[in-house]
Amino acid sequence: MTFSTSAEFAFVLNRRLERLMPILTPSGIMMGFLLSSVFIHLRPLVPWLFALMTFSGALKLRVRELVVAVRKPAPILYFMLAAHVIIPLVVFSICSLIFDADTLSGYALLFAVPTAVSGFIWVSIYHGDRALALAIVLLDTLLAPLVVPGAVSLLLGTQVTLDMSGMATSLALMVLVPTVLGVGLNEASNGKVTPIVSPYLNVAAKLCLVLVIAANASPVASQIQLDNPQVYLIAALCIAFGAFAYICAKLIGIFARLSREKRVTLFFAIGLRNISAATTIAIQFFPVAASLPCLLGIVFQQVLAALMGKALMGQDESADGDT
Repeated sequence: MTFSTSAEFAFVLNRRLERLMPILTPSGIMMGFLLSSVFIHLRPLVPWLFALMTFSGALKLRVRELVVAVRKPAPILYFMLAAHVIIPLVVFSICSLIFDADTLSGYALLFAVPTAVSGFIWVSIYHGDRALALAIVLLDTLLAPLVVPGAVSLLLGTQVTLDMSGMATSLALMVLVPTVLGVGLNEASNGKVTPIVSPYLNVAAKLCLVLVIAANASPVASQIQLDNPQVYLIAALCIAFGAFAYICAKLIGIFARLSREKRVTLFFAIGLRNISAATTIAIQFFPVAASLPCLLGIVFQQVLAALMGKALMGQDESADGDT
């Protein structure tokens, strides 16, 4: 296969990396565990790598997408209700009966973070409402510095001591600021800059994702005992709660009588979370035990999206255009 331009090569490479997402994220975990002494040195760079990932995704967002969606806010309200009220409360209620405060805080964080930008890829594959998907990603991301610390604090109460201002500042630097910069640059160029730089940034973002996961896994590698049954219980519950989120999204779409395109969008927006952000926050501000649900959540998230998509949304189809 020959390529006429470097941008064409980057585009094809990005599409191939997208198909490997179910493999890439677990690979980052394995790299962090097996080569912890190497990847732990990347820890100071994690906020910057994460900011680059967020900036890459934000370059695809336009303010008008948010305006159009806000004019018919029902799907966004359904998303907020499911993603930030129903599912976190169910998960927290179950986990509070099983785990100690440290592990419980990991689950609370896992289901408090905003929806994943990668959800737009799945929405495109299943031909959902892309404008609604972008609006949900943009709005949920912008609210993250307020929603995440607030939700975790409400769920945990006094069970753990939280650095609320530090958590909000970290989310602002990793998520809010690069989102504003990306959207601002896209708007200022009237969308012209995105097709020029996105092919390269898309590839860089996926490589950064692997590095961020590996760097986040490295500090806890020595403290995770694979012969401990609780590790497998946490993993099993990550899968179960993830499946529950998709089922909840499916039912909401049906009961709300939304169009298929909007049902697809809510399905993946509710089912997917920005677990890389959750892991980074967990490593920075929580005990080691809190990071385990986040790390295991990363391992299964993309595989679960593929399986639940086929099971509940029909066969996937090739997306049109750049995702």
